[in-house]
Amino acid sequence: MTFTSWQFGLFVAVVFAIYYLPQVRAFQVHLLVLSSLFFYGYGQVELLPMLAVAVLGTYLFLILALRARAIWLPVGIAFNLGLLAFFKYKFLLFDPAAISTGFSAADFLLRLPLPIGISFFVFHNISLLVDLTKDHQIRRPDLTEAFLYIIFFPQLVSGPITRAQMFLLQIREKRLAQVPFVDAAKWILTGYFFKLYVANNLNEMTAYMDFPLYETVRLEDKWLLVFLYSYQIYADFFGYTAIAIGLGLLFGYRLPINFNLPYISASFSEFWTRWHISLSTWLRTYLYIPLGGNRYGTWRTYLNIMIVMGLGGLWHGAALGYLAWGAMHGVLLVLERALSGKTDANSRWQAVVRPLRIGLVFFCVSMLWIFFKLPNFEHALAYVSGMFTASLIPGQAKLFNSLALLYSLPVIIQHLAPASLLEAARRRAEPYLYGLMAALMCVEAGPSTSFIYFQF
Repeated sequence: MTFTSWQFGLFVAVVFAIYYLPQVRAFQVHLLVLSSLFFYGYGQVELLPMLAVAVLGTYLFLILALRARAIWLPVGIAFNLGLLAFFKYKFLLFDPAAISTGFSAADFLLRLPLPIGISFFVFHNISLLVDLTKDHQIRRPDLTEAFLYIIFFPQLVSGPITRAQMFLLQIREKRLAQVPFVDAAKWILTGYFFKLYVANNLNEMTAYMDFPLYETVRLEDKWLLVFLYSYQIYADFFGYTAIAIGLGLLFGYRLPINFNLPYISASFSEFWTRWHISLSTWLRTYLYIPLGGNRYGTWRTYLNIMIVMGLGGLWHGAALGYLAWGAMHGVLLVLERALSGKTDANSRWQAVVRPLRIGLVFFCVSMLWIFFKLPNFEHALAYVSGMFTASLIPGQAKLFNSLALLYSLPVIIQHLAPASLLEAARRRAEPYLYGLMAALMCVEAGPSTSFIYFQF
């Protein structure tokens, strides 16, 4: 069940209608847990037992770690990382073609599909273990509340990743009068607009980046596709998290903001404070700082950055392209840190320098998206090579640049229009703006595609 299906709309409407009934008020948490299980198991019931094992196992280790943190916290973390490693990276060790059709336990486990959203709920599990055993001021949740934190359906599949201490404090009785309907509607409408109008339409073009279609594309269009994919992946993931935030508000929960105009970043470190903020925060809190952060000298800091970014790339999947994507971001962060302080931050030329730096960061980030779009490393290298050498294949596809601009325009305006201008436009013409977005996403929605981050 995807966010863009009519079944999901009906599902949310039914759950919402029941959720605020006075007779259900004492069982709101239970209703959300059951609804989340239904949402996750819709069409893939075989994955529910694995989800139950992950949550029940984590809760058991939480109880044990509250008594003996030094022993059971590492075991609980290893349990979750083991689940993630088995499902996402098992075929690095096992050849899929060698799996038999027998009925042994090993064959059964190897045939299990990759659970949707496993990367996200494993990170929630680890946050639950670490936060509650580190800060005893946080009330220990019962099993139902722990289930809700881990599998709350708006954020279950693709985040945003919410800290345990942030979410658990919000678990209390909810009333209809407290729902910020206007804010929720704005988030949901904006999210669907960016997904249906921007991302889905751009996907029709960026599909030509896939192997072997990119061999049929003109050299100049290969360059154009790189930047279109930058707009697409932003619109796709921003759209998902905007919908998730809006749905969370409908049920009385505030989820963290996950994007803050990342393509106006003037440095690579700034980019990672604006892009997928909840993942960046998680990696910094639960990996970079425990590794030592920047406390043990320059070279150890550089090593920690490379480890975090490399693992962050691999978190997306068992492919060399993902590792290269993360590692190259790590190299850029290290180089940036090494060169910081070499320029005058208060220079009178900053008004000129900052736009140039924004352009450089956007260009580098967009080029690295090639390795994300094409996780097969050889295909990614071939695409980059094709950006500098004309294809000899006749009858090359030609992109319609006017349509590319039309579908990219919302992302460009959102990032480049002055904040004061956008705020003034919102105050004066907000109903018309949201009406226009609603009309465009209904009339000009692109062909349905799943959210990019569903695969992670």
